[in-house]
Amino acid sequence: MRLETHSRALGHIPTPPEMVAFMTRLAAPPPNTPCRVLEPACADARFLQAFQQAYGAQHRLVGVELNPDALSPLSVYGEGGKVGEFILADFLLWDTPERFDIILGNPPYGIIGDASHYPIHLLQARKAEYKQRTTTWKGKYNLYGAFIEKAVRLLKPNGKLVFIVPTTWLILDDFSRLRQFLAERGRVEVFYVGRVFPKVNVSAVVLRFTQGECGLALYDLSDGKWQQVSAGLRLCPSVEKPAYRGELIRFETAEWLAFERSGAPLGKLFHIHFAARSTEFRNSGLVRATPQAGDVPVLTGRNLAAGRIDYANCYSGWWMRREDGVKLRRFYGEPHLVVGHTKGARLVCAVDWRCYPWREEYHLIPRVGVQVDWGALERYLNGERVQAYLQALYRDFTQHLTKTMLKRVPVANPHAALP
Repeated sequence: MRLETHSRALGHIPTPPEMVAFMTRLAAPPPNTPCRVLEPACADARFLQAFQQAYGAQHRLVGVELNPDALSPLSVYGEGGKVGEFILADFLLWDTPERFDIILGNPPYGIIGDASHYPIHLLQARKAEYKQRTTTWKGKYNLYGAFIEKAVRLLKPNGKLVFIVPTTWLILDDFSRLRQFLAERGRVEVFYVGRVFPKVNVSAVVLRFTQGECGLALYDLSDGKWQQVSAGLRLCPSVEKPAYRGELIRFETAEWLAFERSGAPLGKLFHIHFAARSTEFRNSGLVRATPQAGDVPVLTGRNLAAGRIDYANCYSGWWMRREDGVKLRRFYGEPHLVVGHTKGARLVCAVDWRCYPWREEYHLIPRVGVQVDWGALERYLNGERVQAYLQALYRDFTQHLTKTMLKRVPVANPHAALP
């Protein structure tokens, strides 16, 4: 296996030099104070090299790397002598009594699982032990979340962590324990930098965590603003909270918070269900690849557009009798609102009047006592105001509209579910 392919299978994506310089600036040590500095999953040790070049050789630098092929002579010696101490180990399973003043780097990211579905397949045999050693692991936990927890545990009092990671931990429920873990232990500063990794469709933030302090600050450094920091750009947070308890981290403004409070949340008006998944259809014995008389296609998100459902095309590759849909989900049997799951931070919905079976997507059923004008609700949720609200708060933090995001969308007239 080529080194690049092997590294990707371990979740490693190289950090652009300009971003390394920016993060090294955020990790600045106190003046005239030798520090212990750690780079987990260091690969070519570009953060340690940048730190030594910026702040001198008086600091003790340590790199930990799982992949022996990633540690080149440049990693160890740089351009001007030995950079630091390098340890060949799995960072998440590495036991050390040492604690560090500064930890910085780019941890691996990806979900551990089978090679046919998940990128981090080379670590599948270690997943159970990772979970056992990690208190924040939840759901389909991403590997970088475990790295954040382990790194925080290795910090000295008042120590500082600077990591670049995907944005998903800011809002996904799978990271609720991680957000609370960070809030309980120190100050959380988040620098939103957007898509800074070439040819990688991931939006990123730089997390700077300071042990023993408190509060939250969220900075908008998109559109290359982070590159201006070295040129003297003064950073002003978009969101600042003196007390942070682990809630979602969003670009909240007075305007959009007022809009969010202007009506009843969708989650209080509707039961929000998720449709049957691919494995359920495959195991049901109800679907077939070649349609028979009277069959209808199993619909997917490709069949869904704002205010419109394409009932003709079969993008799922499965056909079944429409009346059998209720055997998988009862709500297939009644008209209801379908909301797209994979449309990014947009709300795309339409009423399914024909009651077809769906593979995935959200399905909204009114709670008892809620009378719905379906046409008005459909137009409102697809409208510009709701889209602007979602884009303002969540940007491109995730490629999916989450259930938590959907539940918070306000509807102004809760008695009739009308805007």
